[in-house]
Amino acid sequence: MKVIPAIDLMNGKVVRLRRGEPDTAKVYDQWGSPVQVAMRWKSQGAKRLHIIDLDAAFSRGDNMAVIAEVSKATGVPIQIGGGIRTVNIIEQLANLGIDYVILGSLAFSKPEVIPTLQERFGYAKLIVALDNKDGKVMVDGWKTETTSILSEALERFASIGVRCFLITSIAKDGMLSGPDLETLRKACRYPGIDIIAAGGIGRVADLIALKEIGVDGVVVGKALYEGRFTLREALDAVEAE
Repeated sequence: MKVIPAIDLMNGKVVRLRRGEPDTAKVYDQWGSPVQVAMRWKSQGAKRLHIIDLDAAFSRGDNMAVIAEVSKATGVPIQIGGGIRTVNIIEQLANLGIDYVILGSLAFSKPEVIPTLQERFGYAKLIVALDNKDGKVMVDGWKTETTSILSEALERFASIGVRCFLITSIAKDGMLSGPDLETLRKACRYPGIDIIAAGGIGRVADLIALKEIGVDGVVVGKALYEGRFTLREALDAVEAE
């Protein structure tokens, strides 16, 4: 199971939110610039980085220049999300050398473009975000509720060739209260797909529990920044199981 450290960007700085609410942003200036944070994760053994452009997600600018710096400096594969609502943005990210693109709003507003994107950029490059709140999938920076429940969305996108899903429990996000194991356990039963979990990780034991139910990757953010455990400790624990 991959342990993927998160770097959420707002106004060019590394921040963490609680339940996706922008007014809860906590800035981690003490950790340095986004590039310095990314290099720290690389030095501790990160094999992939999870970067979310919160300004793009909330439609108030973007952090494309910062993302370019991180990609160039680290050389570590990056999965990126937040405000990716057009094919043009995907092309820009591909030109920056971004390895994986997380689709949320675009996947739900224009699902017909997914086969074209898969053919153009590769099946392995696309991750569909299923951001879950009270059983419904949310889009547009978690502000808009879709008509899809998570299981239906999972089946629908898997049927058109999507092979990787990022499942985030919005209620758990940034709360350090443990992941939504019940929802994730059900998702892991679907054959032929990879599940990356996000939201609620607060202890190393949470990572082990996710590995036991068959999750393929887990995004860890606030627990690292708040010193609950180090990335090295997380990687060692997962590898030891």
